[in-house]
Amino acid sequence: MTENPVQGLHADACDLSKIKAVQRTESAMNTAAKPTTAPQQNQLLAALSTSERERWWPHLETVTLKRGQVLCESGVDPDHAYFPITAIVSLVYLTLDGESTETAVVGRDGMVGISLFMGGSATPTEAVVQSAGLAYRLRSQFIRSEASAASPVLKVLLRYTLTMMAQVAQTAACNRFHSIDQLYCRRLLMGLDRSSSDELTLTQEHAASLLGVRREGVTAAANKLQGRGAIRYRRGQICVLDRQQLEASTCDHFAHRQSAASA
Repeated sequence: MTENPVQGLHADACDLSKIKAVQRTESAMNTAAKPTTAPQQNQLLAALSTSERERWWPHLETVTLKRGQVLCESGVDPDHAYFPITAIVSLVYLTLDGESTETAVVGRDGMVGISLFMGGSATPTEAVVQSAGLAYRLRSQFIRSEASAASPVLKVLLRYTLTMMAQVAQTAACNRFHSIDQLYCRRLLMGLDRSSSDELTLTQEHAASLLGVRREGVTAAANKLQGRGAIRYRRGQICVLDRQQLEASTCDHFAHRQSAASA
């Protein structure tokens, strides 16, 4: 019978040291595999001047966000602000009876925690990670001190706040006037614009919860898009094959937002 090589390695202390050496090598390899990041990978941080980024850089911490992780609960004063790099975060409004709807989406275009520099404390929405990935984290005290000092960075943050207000207003209008098919296409495009690839992680059940509609409606919308070759869907993984089809099927509010953003 052939000896199990793992059992043989555990036979004496000399071989045990070999195992530890291998483990140290593997650990070093894993550390080396971690991606290097720079503030410019987040568009809001990239909008800061070079001197401002240099001042912020020592205070930024790179963190890995897990899907479903709650970054800040509704009604709670945030401890940190988050600047996504590859992660995508949903801002969700929760009702007293447990229903929910998404009011805004944050990716590498912005930040989570605008209440920190708006003079308030608690936020009315819950920030939930929709797609896992990397983000920068910044302590709330630092953001507040920047705002109170009326530094040039405050102008950048307030300008971003205006884009968030526009997104929330358009989301409310879309939810009121447009079909589930249009809402679903718009949500896919919003996720796609904040993703570094053509793939999204979004189950039909989660999409229905974010849009505040029945799952059956989302399933029908996804099947139509897949049948037309616009997307490929499998177990919560969506690959966008034809963005133009999504843009043609979504509402005019999305096209208007795109035009305003590029102006």
